[in-house]
This record gives sequence, structure tokens and C-alpha cells, in this order.
Amino acid sequence: MKNFFVLCFVLITGINFQISAQESEMEVPGDHFDLNGALELFKKSESPESFEKALNTEGNFVNNLDLNGDGDIDYIQVVEKMDGDIHVLVLQVAVSESESQDIAVVEIEKDGKESATVQIVGDEDIYGTQSIVEPYDDAFYNPDTKQYEPKQSATEPAVVNVWLWPSVRYIYAPSYRPWISPFRWRVYPSYWRPWRPHPILFFRTHRPVYVGFRIAPVHRVVRAHRVYVPVRRHSVVVHTKYRTNVEHRRTHTTVKTTKKTTKVERGHGKTTVTTTKKTRTTKRR
Repeated sequence: MKNFFVLCFVLITGINFQISAQESEMEVPGDHFDLNGALELFKKSESPESFEKALNTEGNFVNNLDLNGDGDIDYIQVVEKMDGDIHVLVLQVAVSESESQDIAVVEIEKDGKESATVQIVGDEDIYGTQSIVEPYDDAFYNPDTKQYEPKQSATEPAVVNVWLWPSVRYIYAPSYRPWISPFRWRVYPSYWRPWRPHPILFFRTHRPVYVGFRIAPVHRVVRAHRVYVPVRRHSVVVHTKYRTNVEHRRTHTTVKTTKKTTKVERGHGKTTVTTTKKTRTTKRR
């Protein structure tokens, strides 16, 4: 009987190890960086400088990257590009003395006197696909419980005006100058102590679940993205190291498309409009 339990334990352990190994083989670097969490930290930060500090705080469970495989977590630099009322905050890692890799970019556009839109876009070399996250209004902040709670309305969530976010108000101050991280390869702030990356399962189960964000159906901040594209930085080492997994993720991503059909019927002095939605799920190849 003892041998039976030992055999079962060995088999279960072997199966779990095989599953973990298969998951690890299909991992992309983006699995180790939480876009929702990064946007939440930006929302709560007072400035791009405090945003950078929050990104590099272990307890926030946003950054779990080790792109160069040295056994230490990567330091995320925030490098800002500004063009009129457009702000682009690039989240970047120096993987060596000569190469840097963009992880994601926070793109902000002012679209009114007191109105602004924000999205965070994950780099394709890191996520394998176009990964865009934005805030949405299907949740509201309850000051009594101090938590975000779902609305009862089932209406389609609208674009959120982020003008009142402290970080947004800060960067649109009249005398503001763009933040460019003073840190670089092996030059880090005195408060920062790198930690060893967590196993992917531990990272997934311990990072918070943020309410009030969603995968964006479209790229809304197109002017900001045009400002970002010419300054994008990518590492040949990172691209080569993760190319197979990234391509696998890119070609096996599920794409959902919705076709809306409207039928108009007229008769007996009345007009009836019937709308039908059809959703098709395909695999990107």
C-alpha cells in the first residue's frame, strides 16, 4: 500500500511538472508584466517619477520580468516623450549596456479643456499580439467600501475621461517638463533592491485583480501612437530569445469579430427595425 501511494505521488508530480514545463515553453515575456496593474499604478501615482517607483516595488506584483536571464528582476525605466498636448510614457528595460527593450507605452491625449484619454499598449515583441488596455466605466468607486464595484447597468462602457487622475493633472501643468528616468544599465536608485523573479504560477495567483479596466477593442489614442512609433526601442537579444514563443502566441491568438445586421421592415404605416449580432471566433494564422 505504501508503494502504491509513493507511485501515485511520483505520477502526479511528473504530470504537474510536464504541464508546468509546457506552459513555460509557451510563455512570452508579457506574461510577467501586468498591463492592468501598470495602468492602475499610473492612475494612483502623483507623477511619472512616483509611477516609476511604484512599477519597481515588489509588493505591487506588476513587474516580474527578467529579460536578460541574470536571475534578478529588471528595473523599469519611464521615459517620456511630449508633443503639444500629447504625452507618451515609455516603460523600458535596459537589458545590457548597449540595448534597451520597450515593455509597454502609456499614451495620453488631451481631447478637451478638461478631458483626456489614456491607453496602455504592450509591445508586440513582449506580448506577441496587439495588447491594449484602457479604463472603462462599468465600475464605480464606492467611498464607503473603498473598492470598485460593478454598475447595475448593462450598457456598453464608454471611454473614460481621466482628467482627474493626479498623474494626468500633473503632466498637464503649465510649467511641466517631460520626465526622463535618470537611471540606466547598472545605475539604479538607492532605494531599489532587485529581487528574484517569482514562478509564473505564483505571480499569476498573487497579483491583484483590478476592476475598471478592459482590453480595448480599438486603438483610440492614434496621435500619441504616431509620436511613439519613431522612438520605439527593441533589443535584438530579447527578440531572438523569445521569437519562437512570441510567434506562437501571435499565430494562435483567438480573434472575435462581431457582424451587425440591421433589417428594416415597412408596412401599415409602421417601421420596424431589427438588429442582429453574429460573433465569429477564429484563430489568427
